[in-house]
Amino acid sequence: MTFWIIVSFIAALATAPLVLVLLRARASDADDSGNTAVELRVYKDQLSEVERDLSRGMLSDEAAKRARLEISRRMLDADTKGKQHITKDAPLPLWAALTVGALVLGGGIWLYADMGALGYKDLPLKDRLEWANELRETRPSQATAEQTAPASPPLDTPDPQHIVLLEKLRAALDTRPNDLQGHMLMARNAAVVGEYRDAYAAQQRVIDLKGDGATAEDYASLADMMILAVGGYVSPESEAAITKSMARDANNGTANYYAGLMFAQTGRPDMTFQLWSRLLSNSAPDDLWVGPIRGQIEAVAQAAGVRYTLPPLSATSPNAGLKGPTADDIDAAADMDANDRQDFIRSMVNQLSARLANDGGSPEEWARLISSLGVLGDTARARAIWNEAQIIFGPDPKALAQISAAAQSAGVTQ
Repeated sequence: MTFWIIVSFIAALATAPLVLVLLRARASDADDSGNTAVELRVYKDQLSEVERDLSRGMLSDEAAKRARLEISRRMLDADTKGKQHITKDAPLPLWAALTVGALVLGGGIWLYADMGALGYKDLPLKDRLEWANELRETRPSQATAEQTAPASPPLDTPDPQHIVLLEKLRAALDTRPNDLQGHMLMARNAAVVGEYRDAYAAQQRVIDLKGDGATAEDYASLADMMILAVGGYVSPESEAAITKSMARDANNGTANYYAGLMFAQTGRPDMTFQLWSRLLSNSAPDDLWVGPIRGQIEAVAQAAGVRYTLPPLSATSPNAGLKGPTADDIDAAADMDANDRQDFIRSMVNQLSARLANDGGSPEEWARLISSLGVLGDTARARAIWNEAQIIFGPDPKALAQISAAAQSAGVTQ
């Protein structure tokens, strides 16, 4: 009831000027009519004055004639204007002005009652925070989300040979459940081909085996794989992994990005903006989370009520996101059967080599490729790539020195 009283009062205030305008128009007509009569009396007095001046000899007959004509013309104009104004702006009766105001007022109230959101309550900050907390606490679990949400696409096009090698690794781990390096290899490479559930199961086993030695990156990788397994949804289980990662390293980029995503999904864009804006300002242009943040942060800022202008991206690495076998990958394959290990590493090396040949790459990636070929014993190919790298990175002594160190370890320098 209070709402309707307030609305009716505001509507009445909005309608009052309309009624006043109508009434002012009526009063204005009366005033204009009175002004015309006064003007006509002035002109009549002027005619009398002309006659007196003529009888006194102060004006000639010709001058008096001209004065009479000019004053008569002005009188005619004034009388005509007065009649036109009264005809054009015929005044409304008081009851008519009030009727128009009542129609406008009643029509506005009826229109709101028909199309408005009757009974919709205000949502103060306290209630919004409570709603966001409830949404966060009651959101679906990882298992529930996996039953309905499609997984994200694989990070790379699966190589059939890679799939076969993953099956062999999976079979090997069935007999060696405590093989830390094997589970690390399984987690990393299952994620590459889109087998995210197996990937995060293996990563969880890695964390269990490491115990207190698990790092922030270990937990961030676990959260990453869990979130990819449900198409980008941050479940309570992946949030727990994010929390553990940030407890070990508050500046972990992956964990901060997904923490912001979680808040965006649970009605707290203000928290998302705080996390993402800080992360964006402290990130390199080719960090993997920079692109997704830049694509969403302006909408997040608007939802949070913040005026924000996205800064320009100074540079973007053309090789962001390229993957190849790391030293950990190679070490993790050490416990596999010799033939399987060689095939597994060779598969990853071939993928990296193809990418560098097509798209180019950073000095670190060229060095990694040469080192990997050295481990495989493919010195001829490693030497050929080293020779190519000297041509490409010759103008950059610092980059060439990094690649040269890898070439020396592979035994292909002269």
